[in-house]
Amino acid sequence: MKVIAVIPARYEASRFPGKLMQMLGDKTVIATTYQNVMDTALFDDVFVATDSQIIFEEIKKSGGKAVMTGAHETGSDRIAEAVQDLDCDIVVNVQGDEPFLKLEPLQQLIAVFNDDPEREISLASLKIKLTEPDDIENPNHVKVITDRNGFALYFSRSVIPYARETVVKTNYFKHIGVYAFRKKALLEFAALPVEPLETAEKIECLRYLEYGMKIKMIETDFVGVGIDVPADLEKARRLIDRNK
Repeated sequence: MKVIAVIPARYEASRFPGKLMQMLGDKTVIATTYQNVMDTALFDDVFVATDSQIIFEEIKKSGGKAVMTGAHETGSDRIAEAVQDLDCDIVVNVQGDEPFLKLEPLQQLIAVFNDDPEREISLASLKIKLTEPDDIENPNHVKVITDRNGFALYFSRSVIPYARETVVKTNYFKHIGVYAFRKKALLEFAALPVEPLETAEKIECLRYLEYGMKIKMIETDFVGVGIDVPADLEKARRLIDRNK
């Protein structure tokens, strides 16, 4: 099974333009993400897919691999263009704004496909338990609910589930934007029209669910910092400083 990692990266992020070129220690966010993925030594190939000449040059300058794509609304669409002619079985999408991802969660995602003899799983992704009310209510934190077998039922920026009955303990999970796809499922995704739920929530995973694809969610205790807004960048810098 040939497994590659692709880091989709665009410069003009809606909530924090240029965030991938901000500095984390002595490297930019995107260069830090790329290096951390390379350091896992899990993949047959790793590269950045971008429509930004600035990001392309940054990765090439740091000795990494990058390819230019057209403009896309989602990372999955961008990756689909980048891998359509490549020989690979599993494509792991590591978000460019998740610079601290570690070895174990990536191993867990890849293992999903080794344990899927019927090939019913289209993609796998990560979730982490949320406990702080501010995190649960934050629309920048995409929440996910699953069935008893760990397959995603829905993703939302709203609080799900809604705890109408407060006597029962309710667990909340944040979706971490790292995916592992079967290449075939990824290319099928990119060919499908965008449906209303994805448009409303701005969550690309909903396109898979709206077309009946299965998403296996893996719970992790990995705590990183996804950089969505400037305050997240400051958290990431403090984490870098603590680990020096």
